[in-house]
Amino acid sequence: MKKQDFIFLIGVAVLLLPFFICPPVTAWYHSFNATHGMVMSFLKFAILSTLGEMIGLRIASGVYNRKGFGILPRMLVWGVLGMGINVAMIIFSNGTPVLLQYLGMADAPALFQSSALTWRKVLVAFAVSVSMNTFFAPVFMTLHKITDTHILRHGGTLRGFFTPLCMGEIMAGLNWRVLWGFVFKKTIPLFWFPAHTITFLLPGNMRVLCAALLGVVLGILLAVAARKGEKS
Repeated sequence: MKKQDFIFLIGVAVLLLPFFICPPVTAWYHSFNATHGMVMSFLKFAILSTLGEMIGLRIASGVYNRKGFGILPRMLVWGVLGMGINVAMIIFSNGTPVLLQYLGMADAPALFQSSALTWRKVLVAFAVSVSMNTFFAPVFMTLHKITDTHILRHGGTLRGFFTPLCMGEIMAGLNWRVLWGFVFKKTIPLFWFPAHTITFLLPGNMRVLCAALLGVVLGILLAVAARKGEKS
C-alpha cells in the first residue's frame, strides 16, 4: 500500500465512521434522511459515488486525482443523478409489484412490503431490480458518460462544466461498442440485477444508501470500461 492509499483510507474513515460509531450523528442522519430524502440522496451520491470514481482512477492510472479530472463537477453530476436514482427506485419499487399483481401474482405488493424474507419476496425484489435496470439504467449510464466526457473536455473546471453541453456531438463520439458490449450487456445482468435485488430487500430508508455505496463499485466498473475503450 502506497502513502496516497493510506491517506485516502484515513480520509474516508474520518468522513464515514462518525455515522456508524457516534450515536448523535447516527440519530441526526436517520432524522434528516426521513424528512429530507432528496437532499440526502444528493449528498450520498455526490460523496460516495465520486469516491468510487476516484478509486476507479487509482486503478486505471495510479492516482486518485489529476489535473482535468474535476472532482467538484463530478460531485455535482453524481448528486443530481443520485436524486434521479431515488426517483427511479420509488417509481419501480411501487410500480413493479403492482404490475406483478396485474399479471396474476396477487400478493406481490404485500410480499414486497413484508418484513419476512421468503423466496417469493426475493422474486418480487428481483423483478423490481430487473425492471429498473432494464428501463432506467441504460439511460442513466449513457447520461453519466456524456457528462463525464463534458467534464474532461473542459479541463475538470466548474466554469467549464457550466458551459453549453454539446449533447449530439458527444453522443456521436461515444464508444458504443464498449457501452453495449461491456457496460450494458455484461454489468447490468451479471452485477446490477443481483446487487439491486439485495438493495430492494432492505428497509426503504436503507435502499438509497446501499445504492450510493454501490457507486463505489460503479467507479471501478467505469475504470474497467475506460480501459476497454482505450484498447478498442
